[in-house]
Amino acid sequence: MLYRELGKTGEKVSILGFGCMRLPIRDGNPEKINEPLATRMLHQALDAGVNYVDTAYPYHGASATSGGQSELVVGRVLRDGYRDQVYLSTKLPCWLVQGKEDLDGYLNEQLERLQTDWIDFYLLHGLNQKTWEKLTSLEVLEFLDAALEDGRVGYAGFSFHDESDVFKTIVDSYPWSFAQIQYNYMDQDFQAGRAGLEYIKARDMGSVIMEPLRGGCLTKNVPEEIQAIWDRAPVKRSLAEWGLRFLWDQEEVDLVLSGMSNMEEVVENLKVAEEGYVNSLTSLERELIQEVREAYQERMHVGCTACGYCMPCQEGVDIPLNLNLLNDVYIYQNLEKPKGNYSFLEAKKMSASFCTECGECEERCSQQIPIRKYLKEAAHTLG
Repeated sequence: MLYRELGKTGEKVSILGFGCMRLPIRDGNPEKINEPLATRMLHQALDAGVNYVDTAYPYHGASATSGGQSELVVGRVLRDGYRDQVYLSTKLPCWLVQGKEDLDGYLNEQLERLQTDWIDFYLLHGLNQKTWEKLTSLEVLEFLDAALEDGRVGYAGFSFHDESDVFKTIVDSYPWSFAQIQYNYMDQDFQAGRAGLEYIKARDMGSVIMEPLRGGCLTKNVPEEIQAIWDRAPVKRSLAEWGLRFLWDQEEVDLVLSGMSNMEEVVENLKVAEEGYVNSLTSLERELIQEVREAYQERMHVGCTACGYCMPCQEGVDIPLNLNLLNDVYIYQNLEKPKGNYSFLEAKKMSASFCTECGECEERCSQQIPIRKYLKEAAHTLG
């Protein structure tokens, strides 16, 4: 296993982290984790040198508004000496916080669920403009200071889902140790993106990458014209390897999370990680990845550039993100991933289903997109 320092923390983390949002399940029910298999998978990864385990309060739950099974299972998996071998990461469910007392309340509950006295890397989960404003009004930064001081938390960070200007505002508001962003060869200009990655590295913050394969969108149901591009590569690699190697090739990337769902994925990712060196791809391979990216972009359904002129919506709908999820259905021929993300938007009351069709967004749209029509399609397709 290869390791990199996670920013100014100085901690050497495995370049591959085990994400526990997509553990194997029974009967198609996300609340029924196949715990024996999940335990074997995690132990195999940890025994091979993976030392970063990432979970969150709602993972493997019925909805984003309730505690899921992931933290509970992870707590049991890390017994018998494994807890001391890993950096454990989990996240505050920011959208559920209603008062100051909830900040300590959720953290203490998570410590109990994970059967531990401390969380190495604690994140504010899925920050956006709305949740950031609410949390700062509840003195969340003072809460983080206290949790760091009393040892319940080792390092403070945040994960993020909003526009790049919001990202920079949050980064500059606190001495964060690290940030977790969505980044892959398709999402270089999406949310924090490549610019955000460079922004945090200039501030010596650690970088944790989520959605390296866009929740499987880059490996499942691949269109024939795109597979044909991959087939031209002089060195044959799996689609998962292309996605992971794209990230590890960049010196700004410290750690990449992979949500592994079966033992085969664990074995493959461990093997791929052995070659995850910086600058290990050739210029020809980088050009091939860019060609694939452009081919995917040509499949776009809605011509939204995420410029943000349509925002804010008076009903709280995140218009660009809803349109992006609808685009995902067409670009990647995949419903599972965008439907999952849409459910989180519903929980936060930011989904297309809250659109009242007032039309203000269309008046401000620089691309003259019939936004109401596409929001209605998004609600019908993903809701």
